[in-house]
Amino acid sequence: MVGHGHKEKKAASQEAAPEVQAEVVEEHGQAEANGTAEAGPVADDTAQAIAALEAEKRDANDKLLRLAAEFENYKKRMIRERETAIKYAEEGLLKELLPTLDNLERALTHQNSVEDINILRQGVDLTMKALLSATAKFGLVAIDSVGQPFDPNVHEALVMEASDEVPPQSVIREFEKGYYYKDRLLRAAKVVVAKASE
Repeated sequence: MVGHGHKEKKAASQEAAPEVQAEVVEEHGQAEANGTAEAGPVADDTAQAIAALEAEKRDANDKLLRLAAEFENYKKRMIRERETAIKYAEEGLLKELLPTLDNLERALTHQNSVEDINILRQGVDLTMKALLSATAKFGLVAIDSVGQPFDPNVHEALVMEASDEVPPQSVIREFEKGYYYKDRLLRAAKVVVAKASE
């Protein structure tokens, strides 16, 4: 009897086994189907993100190229403007000198008809003042030397003469006037320097 019961139980378990296996297979198939369904939206999101990044990259490259082109154009424009400024740097000075040239030309034109030499001298004096005024606008300043102590920084001594008019080592007179251009010595004055009388 025991053997007979054991056989019935074994047969029942063998009949139940295929049903359990079928259920496992069915659950596994559903899991795979669900996984595939879930993977679909994730793949779509990834593709969209990649496409968006590529678009941003293209935009960034375009902006970079435009900036590089604009900078190159700016650099070329600055070079042209600098070259032009250097080329015509003296234009303002020359415009200021034109009236002086006009005055000198008029003086030479009328020199033979001037009866009074003082009139000609006054004209030359006015022309000189106009010239100094024009150059002063650009930073040219004359050095006052006569009667001043000799200064090797701004004076060039051509000769020494005995004099009772000024102290020794002072400037008696100028051969050529010295000038500053702004804060820089443009030309030293060529002078005669006094020495003590023997």
